[in-house]
Amino acid sequence: MEKFLINGGKPLIGRVHISGAKNAAVAILPAVLLSDEPCIIENLPQISDVSTLLSSLSKLGAEIKTINKTSVSIDPRRASYFVVTKEMAQGMRASSYFLGALLGRNNKARVAPPGGCDFGVRPIDQHIKGFEALGAYVAIENGMVDARAKELRGSSIYLDMVSVGATINIMLAAVKAKGLTIIENAAREPHIVDLANFLNSMGADIMGAGTGVIKIRGVEHLHGTQYSIIPDQIEAGTYMVAAAATGGDVTIENVTPKHLESIIAKLVETGAEIEEFDEAVRVKMTGRPRRCNIKTMPHPGFPTDMQPQIATLLSVAEGTSIVTEGVWEGRFRYVEQLTLMGADIQVDGKSAVITGVKNLKPAPVRAVDLRAGAAMIIAGLMAEGQSTVEDISHIDRGYELITEKLSGLGADIKRINDYDAPSAKLA
Repeated sequence: MEKFLINGGKPLIGRVHISGAKNAAVAILPAVLLSDEPCIIENLPQISDVSTLLSSLSKLGAEIKTINKTSVSIDPRRASYFVVTKEMAQGMRASSYFLGALLGRNNKARVAPPGGCDFGVRPIDQHIKGFEALGAYVAIENGMVDARAKELRGSSIYLDMVSVGATINIMLAAVKAKGLTIIENAAREPHIVDLANFLNSMGADIMGAGTGVIKIRGVEHLHGTQYSIIPDQIEAGTYMVAAAATGGDVTIENVTPKHLESIIAKLVETGAEIEEFDEAVRVKMTGRPRRCNIKTMPHPGFPTDMQPQIATLLSVAEGTSIVTEGVWEGRFRYVEQLTLMGADIQVDGKSAVITGVKNLKPAPVRAVDLRAGAAMIIAGLMAEGQSTVEDISHIDRGYELITEKLSGLGADIKRINDYDAPSAKLA
């Protein structure tokens, strides 16, 4: 078992380059199945979720060629299989996007329920509602989601709740359906826009992505394309918070500042100095952070994927902060780990009351999910002394070369095996 060994208490200083967006990549890679020709995808992050998706595409029959560390060529023409097994889907929420992509390609898809981070119940009822509106029959049999259609036809679909996953899956299924599909109450996240831009670059006819109403006029064929994925909003936000939490001064490069507006606003509220450039932001924090209240909401609100990281910063803020989770139940599972480091946090339903302490203390903690794992790394960097973070496979799902990037900013962080740990050597 690998873990991170962190000697904290040092401010992060320097420049860090942000990778391609995980949440865009995991939607765009399955979308390649809708193409009638090979596609080149650039700026792919080097993370385990991307590796798993590429492996799944290969097992479905697509031909994958690596161009360089961040670019691949995918030829989907021989992808004749339509079944994504439990082994292929395991540990990754985005496997559900194969439902929409395979349904749009073959009029049939059989996909194991998705894995990924455990935030409690994350139903796909809105996905199914969309597929059925397009003319598919959907059943759950023998632990698999089975979707089939004689023909997909455009329809007007109102989502009962804003759902990124349902919006993406309906877009994938509808892009080749006959006629016009209208998705109302659609998600507006940057990776929704990136997916639409990718599909349009192949010849799709999608309008309104980034607004609450998306209109998709089905086309018969999609051609190949060469496409570069947007920078990762959440990776950028994580390094921004890490800079502020350690009292550092970091310039985060290769970002889209507009995607970071809600994160910037809250960091400014905590006392951070933010300087924006065309494709970079600089974050500097002097002194102890100030308290602030946060509620996570669908885009353009404060992202739920940044909630554990900002809560870690607020754990040492002056005064009492309240963080309210407005998207996923179960997001506060990491709080127990933070309290091991001396944080004073009381969770009541969907809210956490955070009474700032002067310092966090080093401790062995674990990553209970992807973004909580990032928060534990930030906590380890804040606490003066030696901490360890276990279960880091969660973190590898969404952060490229995180030890190398943090080391480049002056952090003392290493990836070790259990038998390398100091306690193991003493034993």
